[in-house]
Amino acid sequence: MFKQLKRDIRVIFERDPAARSVLEVIFTYPGFHALIVHRTAHWLFLRKRFFLARFISQFSRWLTGIEIHPGAKIGQGVFIDHGTGVVIGETAEVGNNVTLYQGVTLGGTGKEKGKRHPTVKDNVVISTGAKVLGSIVIGKNVKIGAGSVVLRDVPDNCTVVGVPGKVVVKNGRKIADIDVTAIDLHHDQLPDPMAEMVLCLQRKIDRLERRVEELEVTESG
Repeated sequence: MFKQLKRDIRVIFERDPAARSVLEVIFTYPGFHALIVHRTAHWLFLRKRFFLARFISQFSRWLTGIEIHPGAKIGQGVFIDHGTGVVIGETAEVGNNVTLYQGVTLGGTGKEKGKRHPTVKDNVVISTGAKVLGSIVIGKNVKIGAGSVVLRDVPDNCTVVGVPGKVVVKNGRKIADIDVTAIDLHHDQLPDPMAEMVLCLQRKIDRLERRVEELEVTESG
């Protein structure tokens, strides 16, 4: 248990420049508190103590503003930054070294039974307000932009933005080449597909205008 707590604290120092001391992390970081309580609730849930598990998870929700169903599977090195409004559903699976920002939802899309929440693999960053819905798989080393709504599987090493979420970058690097300790947290540096489309149209218009001018000169000559 203490080994796990030490790792949780180390992860916060690695990914949050605002962290100044161990005491500050222990007493003032709601994401840290939510993960500690979730492990107890999940332990009870696996032993079919469902009411007690849900009661503990609801207490954690009241305390931290983060709702993690006790059935959710959470990996090692997970960091929930700020955390207000984060919701993780019952059948969600979160891999190792995942970073979630405030307002993220790993939710379902209806009343279906069985696996109905996302599986998020290792080294994923999900930015503020993003919604990942349904029994889908988010591949390793994926970055999801703020406010995106992801409804389909995402391959490894991709960046997703928009509503609905679309893959706009696939870097093509092999997973083995990526340092899992160097999580890419630059979730503000994402491409804008709408802006890129407008620029593409503008370039086409410029080419057409030049072509029209060339034809006019040819006809007048």
